[in-house]
Amino acid sequence: MKRIVFIVTILVSTVIINNLIRSIYDLWHKKDLIVKTQQELIRQKQENNRLKSELPYVGSQEFIEKEARNKLLLVKQGEQQVLIPQNLIQESKLSEKENKDKPNWRKWLKLFF
Repeated sequence: MKRIVFIVTILVSTVIINNLIRSIYDLWHKKDLIVKTQQELIRQKQENNRLKSELPYVGSQEFIEKEARNKLLLVKQGEQQVLIPQNLIQESKLSEKENKDKPNWRKWLKLFF
């Protein structure tokens, strides 16, 4: 009889310990999840504050004109629209990069001769 009580006690203790370990493990992971979500909340609040600070500028007439010029290719009355081919822009960027690689004395030499 004592042996059966001992075995039952061991089994019950094992089940309780197993459940406690599983519970601790779950809490540990939930703590990590909470920390991650708090960091995401802080990041989202910073993004919200940045967007709120940009709101007056976005609602201004200057921003509307800039967007109309850049994205819709609109011009004011009396102005002319100039379109530059993309290959010229790329060539310009390449020449700037080449100039950055050259020493200054070669740049001066090319400028005057």
